[in-house]
Amino acid sequence: MEKLSEITDEQWNSVNEINRKIAEEFLRESIQLSDETLRQYASALRIFYYYIKQNAENKNFYDIKPKDFLLYQNWLIRRGLSSSAIRLKRSAISSLNGYIEVYYQEDYPIFRNFINKKILAPQQVFVNDKNPLTLDEYKHLCDELEKMEKWQELAYLCFSFSTGARRNEVKQFLKKDILSTPKIIGGNKIYQTSEIRCKGRGKIGKIRRLQFDEDAFSAIQKWLAVRGDDECIYVFVAKKNRKVKQISSEAFNNWCSTLFEGIVGRRIHPHAIRSARATTLVMEQHKDIKIAQKLLGHLNSATTEIYVHRTDEDNSDEAFTV
Repeated sequence: MEKLSEITDEQWNSVNEINRKIAEEFLRESIQLSDETLRQYASALRIFYYYIKQNAENKNFYDIKPKDFLLYQNWLIRRGLSSSAIRLKRSAISSLNGYIEVYYQEDYPIFRNFINKKILAPQQVFVNDKNPLTLDEYKHLCDELEKMEKWQELAYLCFSFSTGARRNEVKQFLKKDILSTPKIIGGNKIYQTSEIRCKGRGKIGKIRRLQFDEDAFSAIQKWLAVRGDDECIYVFVAKKNRKVKQISSEAFNNWCSTLFEGIVGRRIHPHAIRSARATTLVMEQHKDIKIAQKLLGHLNSATTEIYVHRTDEDNSDEAFTV
């Protein structure tokens, strides 16, 4: 896939002024969207309107026709963008069009959303096998990272596995949380984070406290000891120009692809760790799916079931029992 370049401020300022103003107003007034969604929508709208500037005479948004959008979508497809990436860009443009239809009906009474039903979104396709880490692979990965003294990466792996958290949730973990008093459950110490903004609808999303075990606690302690003192409040950090700052979500992807994959010998993604936790709970520890659901923070256990990897043997035998 050819990654699209971000549109620079200079390029954006060359776009038709009325298109820029309506896009920026839409983003400014969409207070119900999360910061991450706003960032993605802003990028998508810049790319679209710069395309219009380059390929459709920089026409005003109210003059854009369905054929203009069809040509744009075909351009994205030819660039090799995934179906999910194209669908996100469609969503951003369609949402803006809906905003215009509702709030600018008197100013532009003939404007219609030019993404009509006849312009079909690309079909979602299977891209990569996303099998979770097995428990043996997880333990092997932990052992190798320890031998390599990759302390931050080991802390991330243990914390992600223990909590079942997403990347954007992991990056919010605070150093002060390592000082929290643990609960004792079944003879085991369980630690808890401060409130973390998790995936969910709206600007705030869902607020949760993540729980992690002694293995994760020990790995994090080791990483913080090696890291030493600095002013950054977060556990997982990046260093640039001698400054320590909160890590980006993309860094976790890079650890998986450049380090973890080489150790395990197959494709690894952060979701494979999250899925490993759900699978271990249900298949290895024989916990109810609703326990995994609560840990992963899903509203419905049917969503959690997607994360549980079952082999054919797990289901077929029961069909023949009386």
